[in-house]
Amino acid sequence: MSAAKPEAQVARIADDGSIYAGAQRNLWQDAARRFRKNWLAVAGLVVIALFLILALIGPHIAPYDFLEQNIVKAFQGSSAEHLLGVDDLGRDILSRMLHGARTAALVAFFTTIISLVIGVLVGGWAGIRGGRTDEFLMWISDLIQAMPGLLLVILINTTLRRPIINWFDALYEQTRNSFYLNTLWLDYVLVFSALALIGWPGLARLIRGQVLSIGEEDYVLAARALGASERHIMGRHVIPNAMGPLVVAVTAGMGGAILLEASLSFLGIGIQPPNASWGSMLQEGLRYWQIFPHLMLIPAVTIGIVQVAFVFLGDGLNDALDPRRNS
Repeated sequence: MSAAKPEAQVARIADDGSIYAGAQRNLWQDAARRFRKNWLAVAGLVVIALFLILALIGPHIAPYDFLEQNIVKAFQGSSAEHLLGVDDLGRDILSRMLHGARTAALVAFFTTIISLVIGVLVGGWAGIRGGRTDEFLMWISDLIQAMPGLLLVILINTTLRRPIINWFDALYEQTRNSFYLNTLWLDYVLVFSALALIGWPGLARLIRGQVLSIGEEDYVLAARALGASERHIMGRHVIPNAMGPLVVAVTAGMGGAILLEASLSFLGIGIQPPNASWGSMLQEGLRYWQIFPHLMLIPAVTIGIVQVAFVFLGDGLNDALDPRRNS
């Protein structure tokens, strides 16, 4: 037996009083119809789509190299040559914002993917196995969630960065391979790992709850009675029926990852220069905000708009994917 049919016959009453089967309704089409009626959610989707497009092509259309400096033009305001002005080192702010968008998109995507994979595996396994396996995995989840997320990420970044760099220096001395001298990518790996570490427990609990709830449905009990494996039940019945809450959680997680990365970079322990980050731009502009407020205002407003867009999109998806709200 299948999990939940995407289409269902709609009973209609003819003029003569007889009942007939009307056109089939697609549940995903119904969700899309409800989503389009929520103009805040649509606006959030448009903003996020624009953000992702700029993250993809932004560095290629940037008017200047985001590292190019011209001290003579330092603190220059908006002009035809520099639409958003320049910073304290004479770097074009628009170019740096476009490169920072790519950084934010990479952090949001990879952090969410890693958290999602771990959360689905742990939550699904805990819900299916139950017993001590469930207790142990949920104990680990509770332990991570009990710690302040930002402090845990700071601890991971500050304690692992220097030992890894020292290890790479030793490998370079042994091999003379220039690969070990380039540690710019290390910032991204540490941020991805640290944010995924604090992100998967929530997804794991969500999946576990869905597994326990859906596992009591008749079609799942019938599948077990017919000898279906737990892997088949998870892939065929549980995961497809848990997609609604999962999509909402993933959307919220992406917005949270962008905000956390900006917070880490603002504190100086996230994405480090010369890599571009909206958070590091905030930190650099903090010294001059009273005289040149645009140095902080531009990245701060951008982060706020993207974050609000993810919130609106998540709320809209939550309403659209829950038919009970629109019965």
